[in-house]
Amino acid sequence: MTVRWSVTIDCADPRALARFWSVALGYIERPPPPGFASWEAWFTRHGVPEAEWDDGAYLTDPEGVLPSLSFLKVPEAKTAKNRLHLDVQAGGGREVPWETRWERVVEAVARLTAAGATVLREDKLDGRPDHFVLADPEGNEFCVL
Repeated sequence: MTVRWSVTIDCADPRALARFWSVALGYIERPPPPGFASWEAWFTRHGVPEAEWDDGAYLTDPEGVLPSLSFLKVPEAKTAKNRLHLDVQAGGGREVPWETRWERVVEAVARLTAAGATVLREDKLDGRPDHFVLADPEGNEFCVL
């Protein structure tokens, strides 16, 4: 049996957070289901009140291999550290020479901060930089390594 799964992130502004994560991960907006020209057409067909149309946003891996991401609007703000976080593996892994890996990590951090992330800290391993901990625009922590 194949099990399909996705990662769901609670947030205040699903569309804005989905835009950030599409930049971070190279994901695309999930297309509407077959037979529908738009999500609005799908919502209308299924009786979703128009006031709820912006309550979620959905991203998918453009190659259709990796898990999808869902962003769901919730009334409460984030109040504590994430118990689960994503690692953006921009450097290529520790098997890549440190100089090459670190240059890739720094480039990714610059791209992500330009898109709205905040650097929380730089962590070191054996005295040299190893990875960054960032927060997305709504404060969800993630690592770039």
